[in-house]
Amino acid sequence: MKMRHVRAIAVFGIAVVALTGARGSNGGSCDNNSSSSSSSSSNGSDNSTTSGGTSGGSVPGGSSSADKAARDVVIDECTYDPATKNLVARITVKNDDSTDYDYNVTMKFTGAGSDVLPMTAIETGIAVASGASAKAELTTPYAGTGDGSEYTKCEVTRASRF
Repeated sequence: MKMRHVRAIAVFGIAVVALTGARGSNGGSCDNNSSSSSSSSSNGSDNSTTSGGTSGGSVPGGSSSADKAARDVVIDECTYDPATKNLVARITVKNDDSTDYDYNVTMKFTGAGSDVLPMTAIETGIAVASGASAKAELTTPYAGTGDGSEYTKCEVTRASRF
């Protein structure tokens, strides 16, 4: 196959993903301005709150395995744990498929302000049987010196199942 054919196929594939990926869910973040249903919870160390809600992953819509895995993840709570000095995301993974899966989830913690460095947490091998759900906790060490209140948002940046 000639190089120009390979390039044409790659461009076509990107166009298809861009066009079909733009439909569907409301996005993949969980913050105080989210349009998804949410429940608010205190982080235990001060009066700031973060929201939890359904996460659609970083690519809305679509029908790939990653899109389906991201839609299976619900963010229950994003908080700072003063006892462990970790940023914590508590999630529920619900498997509505007829096959048992292991899920891998990557979570990004962010906040308002230019001095807030994005933090990432990864949890792998979350086993979820067909028709069941499982809870998991993603944690990453807090790099700041305060109470973690500057981190107001968490979002699923990647999810996969196998």
